[in-house]
Amino acid sequence: MMKHLITLARVISALAITITSAHAYDRVTGKPFASRSEVIAQHGMVATSQPLATQVALDILKSGGNAIDAAIAANAMLGLVEPTGCGIGGDLFAIVWDAKTKQLHGLNASGRSPMSLTREYFVENGFDKIPKFGPLPVSVPGTVDGWFMLHEKFGSKPMTQILAPSIEYARKGFPVSELIAYYLDRSVARIGSYDGFKETYMPNGKMPQKGEIFKNPFLAKTYEKIATSGRDAFYKGDIARTIAAYMKAQGGFLSYEDLAQHKGNWVEPVSANYRGYDVWELPPNGQGIAALQILNIMERYDVAAMGFGSPEYVHTFVEAKKLAFEDRAKWYADPEFNDIPVEQLIAKSYAAERQALIQPNKAAKRVDAGLNEGDTIYLTVADKEGNMVSLIQSNYRGMGSGMTPPGLGFVLQNRGEMFDLNPDHFNAFEPGKRPFTTIIPAFITKDGKPFMSFGVMGGGAQPQMHAQVVMNIVDFGMNIQEAGDAPRILHSGSSTVTGDKMTDGGYVSLESQISTETRRELMKKGHVIRDIVGAYGGYQAIMYDSENKVYYGASETRKDGHAAGY
Repeated sequence: MMKHLITLARVISALAITITSAHAYDRVTGKPFASRSEVIAQHGMVATSQPLATQVALDILKSGGNAIDAAIAANAMLGLVEPTGCGIGGDLFAIVWDAKTKQLHGLNASGRSPMSLTREYFVENGFDKIPKFGPLPVSVPGTVDGWFMLHEKFGSKPMTQILAPSIEYARKGFPVSELIAYYLDRSVARIGSYDGFKETYMPNGKMPQKGEIFKNPFLAKTYEKIATSGRDAFYKGDIARTIAAYMKAQGGFLSYEDLAQHKGNWVEPVSANYRGYDVWELPPNGQGIAALQILNIMERYDVAAMGFGSPEYVHTFVEAKKLAFEDRAKWYADPEFNDIPVEQLIAKSYAAERQALIQPNKAAKRVDAGLNEGDTIYLTVADKEGNMVSLIQSNYRGMGSGMTPPGLGFVLQNRGEMFDLNPDHFNAFEPGKRPFTTIIPAFITKDGKPFMSFGVMGGGAQPQMHAQVVMNIVDFGMNIQEAGDAPRILHSGSSTVTGDKMTDGGYVSLESQISTETRRELMKKGHVIRDIVGAYGGYQAIMYDSENKVYYGASETRKDGHAAGY
């Protein structure tokens, strides 16, 4: 009997090994965790978080439009098919490689706080922080202005043609994908009770389910007005009046004058060189330079020798992140209201000072403002002329504030929640000020030539993942699809509850393919490990191979990402 049991155990063990090693994603080439090969094409490439948006952008390219036209078309389409992460009620940032001038251009199309709302209002009404939802966190939506700034400087096709596909899809409908259906359903409990929301997104009394055809005729009409009458239709016309009247009725402060006075800004991207690659980000009010600060510290180590996913690598990265995010919490804010020492923060000499604070075998317990909230879309497009666009756009918390003006087809953002009510903080609430924002596009050049346009969605995860993608490529030799598929490291929070104790220093979350041994060794160093799902961001990238003159595209397998070229 015992002999038979031993034999049976061996068979089960062998079977388990066979099953474990025969993953569905096993491939002939590439890393074990790679989901697929890169997409490779000569004339153009698009990578977005939703296949229908990718196809719309690709159609624009094929019909003679350039990368800027296609990026705007994709963003408009995403506002329809992925309203859980973006829309014209939110803000936009972009980095554009202009093939004619061989220069990078940065766009900050984020909106400002209402001029009639003051910090004193919050204090007098008993708020210790700005609410997540409702009328009070609403700031001016900058996306439409951002579209027209991009179009005026770089666009080629008329906006009527660029927005036409989204208008048609909004009117005729589209099948809702699985992930978007999931997030739509989650939004009901958060913001479903606000006036206008159900009329727009729940016309049949419930959120659309996977595969159901959803139409947004309100958004079709709004897009038509914008396409035919320009940006002023949104900021100075009937749309602006509808928004202002609705906000007043909801007890909000965003006014017609706030919308009419809005204007985005062209800004100079800033960079840090990482082992011969120039990594470009936009300066604050975003958090892009945090990625540069992390990379500057990590460059001082032999990252390749540590090995991907090793305890040494994960520990060092997390400690570098803590240092960068301490600076983020202190300095990152609207530069029109503060003197932000950007050049000092991204200097190599400063990185040397900060690196000296890292202990190789002990997790720091510094207080670290590591907010990881927010849902976002990121897209990137490249065309046959060599133009490349890195664009990110968001409502902040998923679908935004819940404020859904009647008949317009979108929700206004709640980015104003990011303001601090401490009057001495750089990011303190003030009228007409842009809040600290998490959304950041990225770009890499090498020897003055475009190398890669990329970004990662996901609140405070974004600069962490930017840095990891760069190291995956430069230090660990991954291709751009592998660099996105690779299991990710996420450090969150300033504290977390462990049992009945608050533990300073936050917690580390690791995707499942990072080994148990690494987790165990990190705990020995004092890290708190906390398993979470779905917070590791979503990635898109396009790389240019100047030798073969081809584009490589990659997209996110954790979401509905799709890269395609022609």
